[in-house]
Amino acid sequence: MKRLLIIIMAVMLMLTGCSRQAEDDGKISIVTTIFPLYDWVRELTEGIEGIEITLLQQSGTDLHNYQPSVADMVKVSQCDVFIYVGGESDHWVEDALKNAVNSDMKTVNLMDVLADRLFVEEEKEGMEKEDDQEEAEYDEHIWLSLRTARECVREIGRVISEQTGDSGDIYKKTTGYISKLNRLDRQYQNLVDSSKVKTVLFADRFPFIYLFRDYGIDYYAAFRGCSAESEASFETVSFLADKVSELGLDHIMILENGNRKLAETIIKNSSAVDCSIDELNSMQSATLRDNVSYLEIMENNLKVLERVLN
Repeated sequence: MKRLLIIIMAVMLMLTGCSRQAEDDGKISIVTTIFPLYDWVRELTEGIEGIEITLLQQSGTDLHNYQPSVADMVKVSQCDVFIYVGGESDHWVEDALKNAVNSDMKTVNLMDVLADRLFVEEEKEGMEKEDDQEEAEYDEHIWLSLRTARECVREIGRVISEQTGDSGDIYKKTTGYISKLNRLDRQYQNLVDSSKVKTVLFADRFPFIYLFRDYGIDYYAAFRGCSAESEASFETVSFLADKVSELGLDHIMILENGNRKLAETIIKNSSAVDCSIDELNSMQSATLRDNVSYLEIMENNLKVLERVLN
């Protein structure tokens, strides 16, 4: 099956490659893998003509389960700027770039940009263990920190300016957007500084290591951030239920559209029977259909944490 996919892709690349110059409309084509990256580019280029932005993951598929179609691989091969996270879930990117038609393409691997600020996925006490986990991987969820987002946006703005020959508009937009990120970052910091609760519990995967480490929030969780597991053992449920009781928590967290069943089970087995279940949005499967921006999602996450931490 893999061999067939490679053959089909090669044929399509030859056909599209031959016609690229004839069909070139003069626009700068920017391709991004996931919604946060797309939205950053959209903000930095809004109102600037001659730029076309493509989001690959538009079906709502989780970042970790996404498999590019042949058409997706062609889009990557032909674009002028390709922006991706660069973690384990982007294992397919190497093959796509090897077959690139556009030799002048610029690529932005954001985990390379943040090389000295990356965190390895944690296996915290009480988490469900995965037998097939060979070695720790760097956590991919870099967009969930406003501070790492700032560095990503700065690099994306630089590369787009370079590719477009921008005379200053994109620089101004980049600076303005970073100011918004900084403002929201201060609001998060002020919230945590004044909050009574410093530990939260996730009855779900935990992709927020970058966000929580920014502000010194501790956590317990059922699964690691990139875990493929969905069923928690008796030991995990029991540990988390005891933690809810021990810490006197009034809230249990799950991800957006998460399964509430595990959270309800943990609550039933704790002494906090009136505990509420709150969702924090990781944007792992966000799409354009959601009609919301990165900043709006992070602002809403702040509102959720205001309830949970106070």
